[in-house]
Amino acid sequence: MSSASALRIDADAAGSIHPARRPGGGAPGDYDGRMPSQPRRFSPVLSLLTLGSIWDGQLNKQLKALGLTTRKYGLLAHIRATPGISFSELARRSQITVQTAHTAVRALVDDELAEDATAHAGAASTLRVTPKGMAALAEADARLGRLDAAFAAGGPQLTAALKGLHEEPFGEHLS
Repeated sequence: MSSASALRIDADAAGSIHPARRPGGGAPGDYDGRMPSQPRRFSPVLSLLTLGSIWDGQLNKQLKALGLTTRKYGLLAHIRATPGISFSELARRSQITVQTAHTAVRALVDDELAEDATAHAGAASTLRVTPKGMAALAEADARLGRLDAAFAAGGPQLTAALKGLHEEPFGEHLS
């Protein structure tokens, strides 16, 4: 039996939650049978990363069936929103390098989801989404909408707290 499955949680009369004690003295999951001197401090960063990983996996599963990844979906959505967008602006908005943007757009072009009408050295790019790309985006948007609804139903307060942070994130310049 794993330590995680052996852990039992009890609440005392005051409503405080704590690991249940074993008859031998240690809490299930303790390697040396002793309780830590202080409870682990809550970390909103770790909680957000955990939730992000879970929901990223859910979105990736939905997008994979459409031949997309989260990066391809984001890039395609940026191109749809701003036809003719430059590679440098696409990279800035996607928080990737220009070289990575070129490589990713090449994959979108190869998959016939996007096209660059002036794809030759020295010319400004004219990126646009193809009809096949528009259909993939429409289905991806619908699937994302269903995931958003499930997330909001499970965490309405968190959903409200997150509103607007995508457009104006914070913490980018911490050192």
